[in-house]
Amino acid sequence: QAQLVESGGGLVQPGGSLRLSCKAPRSILSSFSAYDMGWYRQAPGKQRELVAGISNDGTTSYVDSVQGRFAISRDNAKRTVYLQMNSLKTEDTAAYYCNRYRGSQLNWGQGTQVTVSS
Repeated sequence: QAQLVESGGGLVQPGGSLRLSCKAPRSILSSFSAYDMGWYRQAPGKQRELVAGISNDGTTSYVDSVQGRFAISRDNAKRTVYLQMNSLKTEDTAAYYCNRYRGSQLNWGQGTQVTVSS
């Protein structure tokens, strides 16, 4: 099974913004719109955590630490999920991944590194 492909990470100063993208494999084109998708992150030495989710009907949810700063969205025709990250903090530094947050998860991608540092 093909992997999810994350992109858009980089080095940014505190207070800056980044927009992450996650493209799902073509093999799930007919199913993607039915999936509840989320963005996860994993900082060094910590467990992977779900930080934002978007259901198949577009309902969004966020962990408290990113509420009001991050916005998740999706484009089903492009099989892509986005994460707009604003007002970034040093504690947002992590590798970011996307996957389903409900149901059988897809193969994890390589992730995209976000580093927030002055």
